[in-house]
Amino acid sequence: MTLLKKIRDWFGRTGTDSPSRERLMAAFQDKYANFQTLLASNTELLTIIADIERKLDGQTVFGPSYIEALSMRSLFHASRMVRCLENMSGRPYPVLEKKLIDISNRITSDTVDRPPAAPGKQPLVLPYGAVRRDAVELVGAKNANIGEITNVLEIPTPRGFAITTAAFRHFIQANDLGASILRMKRKADLIETETIVEVSEAIQAQILAADVPDDLARVILNAHDQLVQAVGPDRGPVKVSMRSSALGEDSALSFAGQYLTVLNVRHDRILSEYRRIIASLFSAHAIAYRLHMAMTFEDAVMAVACQEMIDALASGVMVTQNPVNPLENRILIDAVWGLGPYAVDGIVPPDTYTLSKERLPQLLSAVQVPKHRQLVTDGNGQVKDAPVPENYRHQPCLTEDQARRLADYGMRLEAYFGGPQDIEWALDRQGRLVILQARPLRLQTAESNPHGRRAGSIPGHMVLAEGGEIACAGVGCGPVFQVRGDADVAAFPDGAVLVSTQSSSQLVMAMSKARAILTDSGNITGHMASLTREYMIPTILNLKNITSILSPGTEVTVDAFNGRVYAGRVPELIDTEFKTSGAMVNTPAYHDLRRRADAIVPLNLKDPKSSGFAPAYCNTIHDIMRFVHEKAYEEIFQLGDLVSDRGRLSARLDAQLPLDLYVIDLGGGLSVDSTRLHRITADQVTSVPFAALLKGMLNDDLKSREPRPIHLGGFFSVMARQMVEPPNRSNERFGDRSYAIISDRYMNFSSRVGYHYSVLDCYLGKTTAKNYINFQFKGGAADDVRRSRRARVIETVLIELGFLVNTVADRVTARIAKQGASVLAEKLDWLGRLLIFTRQMDMLMHSDGLVSEMARCFLNGNYHLSPDEKQPDDTIAR
Repeated sequence: MTLLKKIRDWFGRTGTDSPSRERLMAAFQDKYANFQTLLASNTELLTIIADIERKLDGQTVFGPSYIEALSMRSLFHASRMVRCLENMSGRPYPVLEKKLIDISNRITSDTVDRPPAAPGKQPLVLPYGAVRRDAVELVGAKNANIGEITNVLEIPTPRGFAITTAAFRHFIQANDLGASILRMKRKADLIETETIVEVSEAIQAQILAADVPDDLARVILNAHDQLVQAVGPDRGPVKVSMRSSALGEDSALSFAGQYLTVLNVRHDRILSEYRRIIASLFSAHAIAYRLHMAMTFEDAVMAVACQEMIDALASGVMVTQNPVNPLENRILIDAVWGLGPYAVDGIVPPDTYTLSKERLPQLLSAVQVPKHRQLVTDGNGQVKDAPVPENYRHQPCLTEDQARRLADYGMRLEAYFGGPQDIEWALDRQGRLVILQARPLRLQTAESNPHGRRAGSIPGHMVLAEGGEIACAGVGCGPVFQVRGDADVAAFPDGAVLVSTQSSSQLVMAMSKARAILTDSGNITGHMASLTREYMIPTILNLKNITSILSPGTEVTVDAFNGRVYAGRVPELIDTEFKTSGAMVNTPAYHDLRRRADAIVPLNLKDPKSSGFAPAYCNTIHDIMRFVHEKAYEEIFQLGDLVSDRGRLSARLDAQLPLDLYVIDLGGGLSVDSTRLHRITADQVTSVPFAALLKGMLNDDLKSREPRPIHLGGFFSVMARQMVEPPNRSNERFGDRSYAIISDRYMNFSSRVGYHYSVLDCYLGKTTAKNYINFQFKGGAADDVRRSRRARVIETVLIELGFLVNTVADRVTARIAKQGASVLAEKLDWLGRLLIFTRQMDMLMHSDGLVSEMARCFLNGNYHLSPDEKQPDDTIAR
């Protein structure tokens, strides 16, 4: 017997056989729980589809792990939606099941399996003399590249050995850490960054407390003894630099700066530093990076490079092509005194050299800056900050001959590896140039676009800062969020502009949420710059004092095509599509994603009233989710109609609102028993969030307004007016019933009026950490362009009100959390007004210029949409 039939039977009984309110409520809650789960999966699928479309522009690097994870997530959430619909309706959907199986077969067919592991026991350590590029699965790309350079190109590199991935697996297995790490990693959530920090700390603590197995310890220390013999015992104790060489690092994805490098390591510290480098595989920012790139635990495997420590007079970074403007076919070199981290992390301003790419590279320009600090080794096996000797401070780090020799090495590496390279180098005290590591360079190319490069600033908009170095071109807009430490990174809100005193690869934890990045220091050849190009985040570095110029919460527009930061929102930049050429388009991974996307993304079921809106016509994941979503609303509203008409589980709200609103009280939300009344009034609402929402919806200034006659006529004018007029029995209205599920502190408000759809889910309790508002708004009666403009108005308003907002086409999602109940109640008041205000908006949005005007009118309390109307005295402070 279906749930709906049970309820009908209950309603058909009389007297003592009548169902209790508790049984009715339990039945409803069960159905609504399935509905909420279904909506959650629907939201996840919308996010997946948006991410696929973004990846298909060819700009973002991804690999097989991302594709597999995306495919499995798509199938899981589609299947869960079908299960929930069947639970809600109490009947199976066999045609839908068959369609889902067919789609699954299309998505997973032609999947390329991973190559099998090499047979036999694998070595725990390999000397560089035995390392080639084809050993990448055993030693990682960093070791493999250095081995190839050493043994094939004969370019100077440090002597050393690789601690292999087999050693890592042996370490994990010997300490019984695999299952524990996997269990903890499942708790990590890319959105809730606090969980990433907790998981990271727990995993790293276990690794650091573990012992290096005796057999592994023995071969590692023996390898170091052999390195000492190769270098020459007469040179004293040979210290090593220990660098991560994880699988996937320095290959399709850079992982730039994500893992640990330890310099100047003595013999007695090698094993403890090995544990630290393994633990860095699970640093918070590395976990966040892998989650963003959809890499699984099985892909997180660490090899380690152990190289003789180069006592560097100078060090730096070289790129064999300009990463922002590859049309400038030039080699760029950054150089600092001492060790390299001060160059790659942008700690001190470097000397910069630009050289031509020809058989004999020519020095085209050299910019020398004063250098007062350097990182140097000490005799105790440590590194330290030290002043640059007076006679070196104003001297160039490289001579012209050294720069040209380094450029020649770069050209040879680019030719051999088949693409532009990102290279770290050192100049030892004997004048020898040594290549420390080389990785593929992440390039970003922008097609010619009249809106991209500008000679001057945009008239009418204030420039707050300009200059700096563009690490990743593009445009981003949002409120300023200053990051000064790990706590700020963990708390970084979605949609903000990240502002920091210096560039750091640890900022990767916030990159998936940032609209743009600005820093006081840094350079385009550093680790963080490489990561911003992977994440495609507009980024300007080395702006000197941007942290003191920009106040937290200030909205800015970052023009990372021209190196400018504007006050406020600049529509001329934001509303322009900057087309970029796609580096991924011709890769096997891109073609695989393209094939699978054809079974996921297209939407064929568009009109619920069409005869083709049926399971038999569901040919993609998007079709299934669209069908299930629509049918789920029919189920939830059918149950709502039933209980409101016959079971008195809900009561109609008697108020002057442009929607038929029914209230279901889960307990403490009303001052009366709604099951004994047909109607309730607003003053009988005791639910804190619902009362706050109603206060805004019933605002006196919203009651008598009419839409301005801007390009309206005929049917559209009638539709717009009907959607904002108070309902009455003689008025033929567009729309369906809306419901508020409430308790004393909770509210789930689902509104469907005409073609608009909104959901508000919130909790306002005494514990600030538990309080939240989740809001979604979608749809409209107008065309795609006007609906998109309306969405941008809502986005602008919500950002101003402090929400974290994400807008895709005409769908706006927003969240605000962990604030006091009184603060969130005020936000609900504003949301109530916004829900009413937006009912008349679609047909008015005839130009882009109205987006900012509409938002300004609303925020100023001008609900008549008159630009000249003054702000009323009682407008709520934002």
